[in-house]
Amino acid sequence: METFDALLHDALLTTATLALPMLGVAALVGTAVAVVQAATQVQEQTLTLLPKVLALGLMVATFGGAGMQLLAELFDRAVSAIPWLTGS
Repeated sequence: METFDALLHDALLTTATLALPMLGVAALVGTAVAVVQAATQVQEQTLTLLPKVLALGLMVATFGGAGMQLLAELFDRAVSAIPWLTGS
C-alpha cells in the first residue's frame, strides 16, 4: 500500500507541476486583456480567447519537452511499481 501511496503522490505532484504554470499564465493574460477591454470599452468575446490561446501555445512549445520528460519519468515509476502493486 505504501507503493501505491507514493505513486499517487508522485502523480498528483506531477499534475500540479504541469497544470499550475499554465493556469497562472492564462489567469495573468486574461486579467491583462480584461483591463485593456475595460479601458477601451471594447467588449469583443474573441479578443479574450485569442491571447490566452497564443500564450498557452507558446508555453507548450517552450516547456512541452520538460513536461513530457516529467510524464515519462512518472510512467517509468508506475510501470516499475506494477510487481509491488499486484503482489507478484
